[in-house]
Order: sequence, then structure tokens, then C-alpha cells
Amino acid sequence: MSSHHSHKPRARYRDIEKPSSSSSSEESDIPLPSSYKPKHKKRSLPSKLPSLLALVGLLYLLSKINLHLEFPYPRPAPAPLPKYIEEGLKQCEIINRPTPHFKPSSHKREKNDRYVEGTKSVWLKNGTLWTGEKGGTEILRGVDVLLEGGVIRRVGSGKDIAGWPREKKGGKVEEIELGGAWVTPGFICLRMLYSIVDTHSHMGVDGAPELFGNEDTNSIKGSVQPWLRSLDGFNTHDLAFNLSIAGGITTMLVLPGSADSIGGQAFPFKPRWTHENTPQSMLVEPAWKIDNGTWARTHSWRHIKHACGENPKRVYGQTRMDNAYDFRRAYTEGKTLKDKQDRWCSSPKTQTEPFPESLEWEVLSDVIRGNVKVNIHCYETTDLNALVRISNEFQFPIAAFHHAHETYLVPDLLKQAWGPEPPAVAIFSTNARYKREAYRGSEFAAKILADEGLKVIMKSDHPVLDSRYLLTEASWVHHYGLNVSESLNSITTTPARAVGLDHRIGYLREGYDADLVVWDSFPLVLGATPKQTYIDGIPQIINPVVHEKPKEAQEVPKEEKGKWDKEIREALDTRGEPDLRARKSVRNVIYQGVGEFHLTPLEAGLGELDLSVFDSGKGDAVVVVRDGKITCAGDCSVEEELKGGLDFEVVDLKGGAITPGYITVGSYVGILEIRQEKVTGDGSAIDPLSEESEITTGIIAHAVDGAQFGGKDELLAYRSGVTTAVVSPKTSSWISGFAYAFSPESEHSLEHHSIQNPLTALHISLDNSKSSVSSKIAILRKLLSGHSHHASSSSEDEEGTELVRAFESIRKGELRLVIRTDKADVIASLIRLKRDVADKAKITILGGQESWIVADELAENDIGVIVSPVRSYPGEWDTRRIIPSIPLSNHTLPSYLVSHSVTVGLGIQEEWQARNTLYEAAWVYASSPKGVFTKRQALDLVGKNLEELLGLNKTSGKEASWVAHEGDPFEFGGRVRSVKGLGGEGKIDLF
Repeated sequence: MSSHHSHKPRARYRDIEKPSSSSSSEESDIPLPSSYKPKHKKRSLPSKLPSLLALVGLLYLLSKINLHLEFPYPRPAPAPLPKYIEEGLKQCEIINRPTPHFKPSSHKREKNDRYVEGTKSVWLKNGTLWTGEKGGTEILRGVDVLLEGGVIRRVGSGKDIAGWPREKKGGKVEEIELGGAWVTPGFICLRMLYSIVDTHSHMGVDGAPELFGNEDTNSIKGSVQPWLRSLDGFNTHDLAFNLSIAGGITTMLVLPGSADSIGGQAFPFKPRWTHENTPQSMLVEPAWKIDNGTWARTHSWRHIKHACGENPKRVYGQTRMDNAYDFRRAYTEGKTLKDKQDRWCSSPKTQTEPFPESLEWEVLSDVIRGNVKVNIHCYETTDLNALVRISNEFQFPIAAFHHAHETYLVPDLLKQAWGPEPPAVAIFSTNARYKREAYRGSEFAAKILADEGLKVIMKSDHPVLDSRYLLTEASWVHHYGLNVSESLNSITTTPARAVGLDHRIGYLREGYDADLVVWDSFPLVLGATPKQTYIDGIPQIINPVVHEKPKEAQEVPKEEKGKWDKEIREALDTRGEPDLRARKSVRNVIYQGVGEFHLTPLEAGLGELDLSVFDSGKGDAVVVVRDGKITCAGDCSVEEELKGGLDFEVVDLKGGAITPGYITVGSYVGILEIRQEKVTGDGSAIDPLSEESEITTGIIAHAVDGAQFGGKDELLAYRSGVTTAVVSPKTSSWISGFAYAFSPESEHSLEHHSIQNPLTALHISLDNSKSSVSSKIAILRKLLSGHSHHASSSSEDEEGTELVRAFESIRKGELRLVIRTDKADVIASLIRLKRDVADKAKITILGGQESWIVADELAENDIGVIVSPVRSYPGEWDTRRIIPSIPLSNHTLPSYLVSHSVTVGLGIQEEWQARNTLYEAAWVYASSPKGVFTKRQALDLVGKNLEELLGLNKTSGKEASWVAHEGDPFEFGGRVRSVKGLGGEGKIDLF
């Protein structure tokens, strides 16, 4: 409604409602009744007195004879308001409400609004509770918890709960003895879809398995689409729900993806399946709900997703200037709508047009009113700065920056964002460098941000990281310096606050939702797994499998302040570009305080080793290294060694261990630096079966020819104990090429032993892209059968192409063939192929998520498996039949295969994961049935077994590699202090 025609009608309505007793027909443009005759003369009071007395008397008389007279004379009822004004008044009431704010739930809360009638009450006895109270420092031991009505009814002694009058509340209760087990609030996942609370998850919109028919994460119809809603694309059949619950996830914020500057509205869900089995029945405290046949606004928080930087730039061909303009233009529309609505509501009964509404921009007007939690995918300083400026320009608070890899470099900038408190920061622990925006990401970011007073949230970005292992993210940031309380807060209390649900979830409090997790060990211990997850008081895991953990796994990790101070200072001083090379290299070392020694005599370079001293459990053994070779291990005389005149570096491992060096495979470490930047890698190899040129037909790419050294992922892997990396050429073809093995610490490819094996194995991939699996196996059959020469070949060309020669070597067992595939049916076809035409061939499966289905046949035919990823996830159709591991199955995939006599190694998928190679082996050790692996056998999964499965074929006389760990390498908190690599002629690098 424009101003030039609105004033006069408003005046008319106002005059009709409030006629003036002094106005006349000449003074007003409002027609008056014809009988109306204004009186201008006033009588004096004495002249009216007799009449008034007579009137009072008459009324008294009438009251005595029970007559009723209405006085003053009846007026016509006011005309009803137009319906559009009545509807507008309702909207005015909504927009004029204060910002959502709720008092924390208390013991007076009788029932959860999501309570399911008939749910049995649960009495958890003798638990160790991490409550989230007192900043996350409160721990209650030997405490009972009563779950009733979908809420935490009582927390206290068994006597208190035994006296609770349950007969009025539904009768009997299920009693469960915890035996001191740890209990925490459930986790909250922000993907940007998840008590654990995941605040960044795409679960339900980026479904598992991912198919064209269920991929609803992003709309690419426009960069600004605030009107979209994740609820409308939420898939209730996502296989990830139960897996996430098995990791302790009880709430998730499901956001649209990050392709758009404004991707749409988000909604909080709980992942438990409901009787109704609909998306709306999984919502928790929604901002909108069906009420008496209408879609009604509640007074709960709304949520919206924004994204800046590279994603919109890549999808829409924008610059960052375009991106910022998108936001300003959109918020100008939102502010314009807000101002119109406020003007309308300032005088609703004078309006001649309906309440101003806009399907497209109403949510942004609500953002400016402070009713919407704004979550922003934003990495770099330049983008963070732009959004902070925009938040001040349009005066709206930011709930959280997500990904936010550079926030640790600019904490003061975040404090400038508009609103009463700065945004929270939702980050990964070690996932970085996959794009330019993430290149300066630091494992120390969480500690730096927390020390600056900012709230840190760990997120999954499910399925980028499987939200089931959100706890691992919290464990990693604790490993890198964040204290215990803040680490656990980062997946419970802090995301609950960021989502606006901390009045009912995120704490173990009386009256809060009965969302909690019972753990088999202290949650920040590596391999900690739920025994049971409760959502709304309902146990979610049917017949959970529990592996008893050792006593030490129940203990709270010791805080070691200042452990990473030097590294943190360097990360800040270099603005995210620290020197990752060794601080010092030596040839003579004495390791003191050694608790475990996992090298064989051959690996240690010693004929005999008396390792009995390592079995004492005292952690006080000694290992001596002279001129780069171990000369003594066990009960060695330090004094005698020091008297020899050599300059020894003395390293105290504090009960730690010495292990063989580790091997990484499965990513493009060694030929690629930043995945999304083509110029930082070798590029894609050609397809030897589809090229037309005579020169290129039948040739095979050699990854060694595109070797790259000095990258961050290589150096971080080396600092973490990886001494050998194996990589095949990057390609979209099904024949990748020859892989090579290299030393990740080397400066360039011409250094001594920088290239360990220039040609290890031929790598191929079997899927149905470009052509069918059956067509590719037909080609394999021809190549492996030895009948691939053309009949007309000349005598000079009898050996055929490089491709033909390679497969001839494979058929004879001289060259290993590594096949990337996951599907059991494809693996079964490969087994038949080997039996039929190439029984001597050495074949390795890389991936193998469904390989357990044919485990016996794999063992019978001597086909090994490199499991990648290590923690199985049904992300694709070919990986949907997984072994999920505890608490859903007794075995992990590696332990199941090993128990069926299959040779197993562990691999990765992305370059950043190389640094975590050891911890994947440690997770398998902690999560597998007792007795399947010794510690050394678990280490072989990333060492000795991979040498065989990748065809590394160590040359005689080659130096061994080892890693010296301070603390237990099978637990978070241990760290690498020195590495003896394979590329430095006997030097030992110290960190």
C-alpha cells in the first residue's frame, strides 16, 4: 500500500470510531444522521436539578416493581471488522511477540510433548554422570536416574527414586544396573542436519544410500532462496538414522546444503522412528505445526542456512562481491517487508489492504526481528568479515559460523558481529585442506577459540563425516589441547544453546527430555561406544552388543596444560602456515621411559632381542639408536652409551611405545595438494582403452611421473608416523594406472629413497560409470586370458602394448592388481574370473565394504582386502550391506574378514585422513571382539599387511622405519616424538 492514497481512508475510519461531540456537518466530511441537531447552548446546573431528582425517583420506583430499563438508550452494535483486518491482527500479535526465550525445564515438567503413551519408565542405577552443569565440570558418581513421561524425572540416590510415587504415574519401572557406566546427555548434530547434538547435518536430505531419487540437499535454481525448507525434502528412510543413534546422536539440525548464498530454512529433528513415520513427527519444538487444521506459527526458534565464499562462487559463477550483494539485496527485501508490516500494525483498524506478506522474504524479516537462528557456511577471513558487516548493517545476530576454518585467526572479528553475544563456531577437528578456503585449517582451532571466550561446536557435516562418530571429533580436539569439559560441551550443551533448545536438551537435568547415552567407557577414550541410547525415554538400540572395556578406559583423561603451546603459537604467528618439517634431525638417540616395543628383531635390525623388560608394565625400558640403527632395546645402560663420546639426543617417551612406520593408501596424497584446485595436482590420467591415437592406445599412466612433495598432508602424515604413502594416478577412467610408493618427508623426487617403489601395482576401478561392470569384466577376462594380441601383429609388436604386457605379468603373478570396488556381487564375479582364467594372479580389493558377504571365498582364493573407509557407512547403493560394528554388530568389517582368514589392510579416502592412519588401526583394535587382534596385529593393518597387498616388495638391505610415541599410541593423548623415515639415510626426525 503506497502512502499517497492511504492517509484519507485512515482518517475516515478513525473518525467513525471516535465521533467528536463538537463537530458539525459543516466541519466534517463524514455524513451525519438527518435527525442530528447539535446544541450549542449550555444550561446552568440549578435549572437541571429538579429534572434529575425526578428521574432518580422514577428509576427507584421502577426497581421496586421489578421493571428493567436499559439506560442510556441502546446503540447499534459496532460493525464487525473486515476479515482481512482480523487476520492481520493475528499476524501483528505474532510479529510483536518478544524474541523466543524459555526458562529451563524443571522437575515440575510433567511430560515431554513427544512422549509416546505406553512407554515404560526406566530406572538407571549406579551410573557415573557427566551432567553438563558447572560449565561441564560436574561429575556425579554412584547416582541413579529415573526416566518417566519422556523426561528425566529424578536424578539422585536410589532411596530417593525408590520413594517416588510411581503408582500414580503408570506403575512398574524397568530397572537397569549400570555398574558405574558413564552417562551423558545425548549428542546434538549440526550438519547442517543433528543429545549428542549435531548442529550441522544433511541427514535426511542427503540420504544413505545416496540415489538420484533422494538427493535433496541443494536447489540450484537461484543463489538466494530463503523460502525453501529442509523439512520438505526430509527422507524418513535414510539408513543413517539408526547408525547415528548408535553413536549417541539424539538431536540434529537439518539444514539445506551450501550451494546457495541463502539455501533455505532448517529444522531440528530427533532421529528416532515414530509410529506416524513422517518428517513432521520427528520434529522437535518446531516453529510451525499443524494445529486444528491449520499450519500455525508457534513461539519456537526458526532456523536458516546461509553460505558464502567458494560454494556459491563455483555453482553460480559468482565473485565474492556478487555473494555479498546477494545478501544485502535479500536483506533489503526482508527489511522492506518488516517496515511495511510494522506500519500496518501501528494502526491496523485503519487499513484498507491486507497485512503485508511475502512467501519469499518473510523469513528474512523474521531474521531481523531476532526470531531466526542464522547458521552460515563460511570459511575465510574475507567472507567472515563480509557477513559480520552485513549482520551489523541489517542488525541480526548470527547463531554460528560453520566450517569456519580461519576463525581461530580472527577471534576479535567474530566478537564484532551484531547482537548480545558472538556467534558460536562449528568446526571439524582435523578435516582440512580439501579446498583453498580450508587450506589454513588447524587442529588447534578449537582450543584457540575457546581460550578467546568463543563457543566451539564440533560438527559432522553428515555425510561428509559420518555423524555416528561425532564423538571422535570431540575426542580429537581434546587430544589437541581443549579441556575435557569444553570438548564434551562441544557436542552437547553448546550446540543445544546454538539451536535454541538448551531449555530442554543438552544437560542431564530433572525435567529435561529423556535423551541420554550410557557408554562402555569414558566418552573421550578412543573407541568409546554407547551401550544404549535413549530418546524421549525410549531405548533405541535393540539387543546392543557390548564389549567390556578395561578399567583404565573408564578414567577421565588427565589434563596436560601447555602440551601444544609451541605449535599453537607457531600456527598463529604464521597465520595458519606453520613449518611442518622436523624441528631437528639426528643420528644418535636414547629413548627413555619406553613402555612397549612393537618391532620384530628383523625390523629393528638386531639378531636377538630380549623384550621381557617391556612386559613388566613399568614403562621404564630404554632403546638406543647409534648412527640411525637400533643397537639396544630393553635393559640398556644409558650411562655407558653416554660415556662413548657420541652426542646423543635423549627423549623421554613417558611410558610410550616404539612401533613400525605406517603406510597410507587410498587417497591422492603425493600427486594432489588441494582437491578442488586442479592446478595443484597432476590432473587426470587418460583412458588407455578409449583413446584413438596410435601413440596413446594401450599406454598406462605412471603416478610416479606426477609425483609431488612438500605438501601439507604429506608432512602432517609423516609427523603422525606415516613413513610410506602409496598413490595411483587420478582418473575418471576405470583403469587408473601404476601406483608408486614414496617417503612423505622428502623434499623432492630425487632425494635418497624419496621414491621407494616407482611401480608397485596396477590400480583399476570397477563400477557402472561410462560402461557396465559386465563389459569391464569381459575386457579383464580377455586381458587376463593372454589372448589380447591381434592376429595381424608384426613380429616387433608381439609383446603388445604396455597394457597388454601389464596384464600378462598380472596373469603370471608377477604384478599385483588392485581393484577398487565395494559391491559383493562384483567381488564374486572377480573371484570367478580369477578361478577361470588367472588362478596365479595376485588380486587385492580396495574398498570392500560388502566383502564380508564372500569372506570365505576371498580367503580360499587368496584375495586380500584393503578396507576403506575403515568405519563402514552405507553411503552408496554398492555399500548399503555393511557390518556396522558395536553396538549393532559384534564385529568390525576388518575383524570379521580377519576371523575368516582374509589378509586385511586399512585405507583412507581423502588426503587429510592420512595423518590419522594409526588411530584407525587403534579404533579397529578397540572395537573388535577380544582376541581377534593383538596390538602388533592391529599395527600390521597399516603396515606389514599393506606391503603385501600393495605389492611393495621391499628390496634387500632396505632400512627399516619406526615411530617413537610419547604415551599410549592406542589412545588419544599420545603423540609422536620422533620418526625414523625411509627417505633420509638413517636420520631420525624429532618433533
